[in-house]
Amino acid sequence: MRKEIRIAGTGGQGIIFAAIVLAEAAGIYENKYVTQIQSYGPEARGGASKADIIISDQPIYFPQTQELDILVCLSQQSLDEYVKKLKEKGTLFIDSYYCKNFNKEKIKTYAFPFSLVAKEKLGRELFANIILLGSLARFTKIVSIESLKKAISHRVAPQFLAINEKALMLGYEIDQL
Repeated sequence: MRKEIRIAGTGGQGIIFAAIVLAEAAGIYENKYVTQIQSYGPEARGGASKADIIISDQPIYFPQTQELDILVCLSQQSLDEYVKKLKEKGTLFIDSYYCKNFNKEKIKTYAFPFSLVAKEKLGRELFANIILLGSLARFTKIVSIESLKKAISHRVAPQFLAINEKALMLGYEIDQL
């Protein structure tokens, strides 16, 4: 098993943090081979941001993604720019709150309003990145929800752990909202 994943959006959406948590969940808690590379514009907030993760059962000899198995887009700009990198039988996750223009007929697509759910259920859009990780775990089985919980508990300050775990479970149960 080898999966190439890209999480993309704009600065301030927690793209890099989500990728680090995903990579840690797969590499540390599921004993997979993992690479994680990030890229973001010079702006702290509002600029382009992306992170690529490769998860494999075998050693990874080239750490950059070539053709994406999974693409997650939290902005229309990232969707427009990166959808062409998705494999023909790849899986696309979009934040339907921000990604409005897309023809889903030819690509397996999961469209959820991650940002809206974060705002309405948790009071801040800040948690959309954690919600998307929960949905990734559920619909792709790329990592278990338990491994994501462990990675989050390792990366988040204790006073923010409960709300991040709630966000993760909102994503895992998102079709029930």
